[in-house]
Amino acid sequence: MQSLVDFLNGIIWSPVLIYLCLGAGLFYSIMTRFVQVRHFTEMWRLLLSGKSSSKGISSFQALAVSLSGRVGTGNIAGVAAAIGFGGPGAVFWMWVVAFFGAATAYAESTLAQIYKEEDNGEFRGGPAYYIEKAMGQTWYAWVFAIATIFACGFLLPGVQSNSIGNAVEAAFGSGAMIETALGTFSFAKIFTGTVISVILAFIIFGGVKRIASFTQIVVPFMALAYIITAFVIILLNISEVPRVFSMIVGDAFTPMAGFGAAIGWGVKRGVYSNEAGQGTGPHAAAAASVEHPAQQGLVQSFSIYIDTLLVCSATAFMIIITGAYNVHGAEGFLVQNVAADIAANGPVFTQMAIESAMPGIGKPFIAIALFFFAFTTILAYYYIAETNVAYIRRFVKVNGLMFLLKVALIAVVFYGTVKTANLAWAMGDVGVGLMAWLNIVGILIIFFMSKPALKALKDYEEQQKQGVEEYTFNPVKLGIKGADYWEDKYRRKTGKQPEAEAESKPVEQPSL
Repeated sequence: MQSLVDFLNGIIWSPVLIYLCLGAGLFYSIMTRFVQVRHFTEMWRLLLSGKSSSKGISSFQALAVSLSGRVGTGNIAGVAAAIGFGGPGAVFWMWVVAFFGAATAYAESTLAQIYKEEDNGEFRGGPAYYIEKAMGQTWYAWVFAIATIFACGFLLPGVQSNSIGNAVEAAFGSGAMIETALGTFSFAKIFTGTVISVILAFIIFGGVKRIASFTQIVVPFMALAYIITAFVIILLNISEVPRVFSMIVGDAFTPMAGFGAAIGWGVKRGVYSNEAGQGTGPHAAAAASVEHPAQQGLVQSFSIYIDTLLVCSATAFMIIITGAYNVHGAEGFLVQNVAADIAANGPVFTQMAIESAMPGIGKPFIAIALFFFAFTTILAYYYIAETNVAYIRRFVKVNGLMFLLKVALIAVVFYGTVKTANLAWAMGDVGVGLMAWLNIVGILIIFFMSKPALKALKDYEEQQKQGVEEYTFNPVKLGIKGADYWEDKYRRKTGKQPEAEAESKPVEQPSL
């Protein structure tokens, strides 16, 4: 199984995809005139000013849901893996992916808002929806939806829960070994898997509102606690910071593990962590209730900074400053600072880094942090899978699909908690790669067909210059077709047909 998955990864994560991720980010950065820099202050304003509605969640809640997907195992174990296989220089390429990826995140999240729908009193949207409506290719949308259900419902949750199980076992011991039908596992992992499954069931059976309510409290708290801990360690070793910066930048171009390895692992783990272009973030973005689609695109762009430039950098600096890492080469270790049997595909480097600076704290702290990071990511994955099941249900009227998804996800999470890390990470990479291929190609084709995300940005900037108190979005005026929700909203809000305003006609009000 491991050989098959590794073979698939070799195809999916070829250099073509790596450069496609960077290229798409650079392309959208240029086309939007570096929206991720120009509108940085506006991102803050929008983040703090949004409100929820009966059908949608607030901008901050949508950010929290998407951040719960972005801020996860990739920020702790993924950064360790990038350093362990690509050297410290891989961190530089994670930063590059984050900077350019912020523009990609704007584009895909704005598309999700433009083409969202109402479904049973909730907003739904994402790549499957905008691929169908903007590209007019339902078959392509179906491929994405099925690939996403497969990745977010069956592959990626196992990666997250596996890291929780490993961290708990490392922090508190394995306990007695128990024979089961699936094999022999430690009591710690079986107990952890059971607890995660029970809490997960309680939340996901409560719908997106319960997921949003949970994540808007947990995500900011866990990210802040983690970053504060990292800053304390960095301050205790402040004299090492210039050396670490020099190592990261120097190894990015003349790295010990080879130029390709640093780029490959940096981009792969960067995309896995911040998810820019992957197509996961747009699902939460579509659920937000906003005045203009570009607003949520800007908020989601900001989430890339939080994920990579703050949380991932915090992990990287802790690991490199304390020297708690090895670097694997083709024929052995290029750098060996810790025991050879410590796997890079896990949270142990990060645990050791904190433990060396704060004895007695590292292992339990990372176990707790990973639990919250990974658990909220599993919630985000469930919501993404649910949204794509809802998309398919528009065409195939089959009862019980949502219930089956919930049961399957809980089973996968429990199984992932007790299985080995290498297979879980490799299968997760297959899922991420498939989604990234389908989504990035999709948003690039959509740009050349009609440029809806760019038109929305220009419209928003024009209204900003006019100093409007309340934004409106008229997709017909902008030449954007298929934005049914926004056409209807414009009609209800202004009493006009959503067409060029010089030709607008009053809408007949229905009699009561």
